Amino acid sequence: MSFWINCRNIFTMLSKSVLLSIVAMSISPASSGPVPTARSPFSWSGTKHVSENFPPDTHSVAFGDSYTYVQGTNGYPKYSFIGSYLPGDFAFTPERLLENRISQNYTSQSAGGPNWIEYLTGCAVEDGYHSPLDCDVQLWDFAFAGANIAEALLPLHHPYTIPLVNQTQQFLQYGDSVLREHADLDPSNAVVAIWIGINDIIDAQLLNKASPEFYAESIKTMLAQSVLPLVKVGYKNFLILNLPPLDKSPLNWASLKGQLNDTLIQTWNGELKAQTRTFASKHKGVRTGVFDANKLLKNVLEKPSSYGITNTTDYCSASNQWPQVVENPTQFGCVPVSEYFWFNSGHM
Repeated sequence: MSFWINCRNIFTMLSKSVLLSIVAMSISPASSGPVPTARSPFSWSGTKHVSENFPPDTHSVAFGDSYTYVQGTNGYPKYSFIGSYLPGDFAFTPERLLENRISQNYTSQSAGGPNWIEYLTGCAVEDGYHSPLDCDVQLWDFAFAGANIAEALLPLHHPYTIPLVNQTQQFLQYGDSVLREHADLDPSNAVVAIWIGINDIIDAQLLNKASPEFYAESIKTMLAQSVLPLVKVGYKNFLILNLPPLDKSPLNWASLKGQLNDTLIQTWNGELKAQTRTFASKHKGVRTGVFDANKLLKNVLEKPSSYGITNTTDYCSASNQWPQVVENPTQFGCVPVSEYFWFNSGHM
């Protein structure tokens, strides 16, 4: 039996749309959708690290928050693939990285099964334990659940939370050279995937820091302290996702009383698009794409029946009561979990 029923159509559709966008863009110039370019084409056939539509022997390196993290056997439970921000847990040895496994089950991650980057790569989508080295498209995921962009901008959710700028620092210090030597990682042909900002815009609202200026500073920090250091060591292909329709989430209405509106989200997304385009123009040969996840997911919310979804406003409060909630959701007063857009208050 497959347990990944709540991720079903949403993440499959998202990953396919991202893939089509990547291929069409090549991934450049920066945009919110597929824009063909005459510049030297990016080739998936030569990429070793991000589905059945990808050529084998491809690579993706991922960073972000709970929307992107995968659970690793050497990771912080419920938060990361490897390590944490706690003393002695940030650094890791080559052996610890290469022997690490992605743990896939219904409760190990925020989506009730594989998330979008796992569907995109086709890596670790089945139940069990998976080495990225064994995937046709290798996925090396350094995202950390609960992450913001930088501790200098917003407080950590927990002492063990690794912010985005430190995720890339951790990778460059302890992972990059190891994967180049032992996993055939070629930075010029790898895809760097980043989905960040969800916790930033929510926390900014809760801490009364929300403003266009704060959003701009946050995105500037992301590009300067996470993307640029990767560019400097040879990474050339960047896929960045914008904010999803968080204004429609149960979390917004339960905790924020509806304060997080579409205008704020579009302000962030507009700034992300503009700054990313400017960044790409200053770094020739770097292909940077902003994928419009917001538009795609809004379409799902507007036409839920097309995706087998019957509930777009709420979630099953017993969604983590696996396997009972899958086998008999009515005992919890729920429809089948596959029919909810939201898996919990803030995740799909």
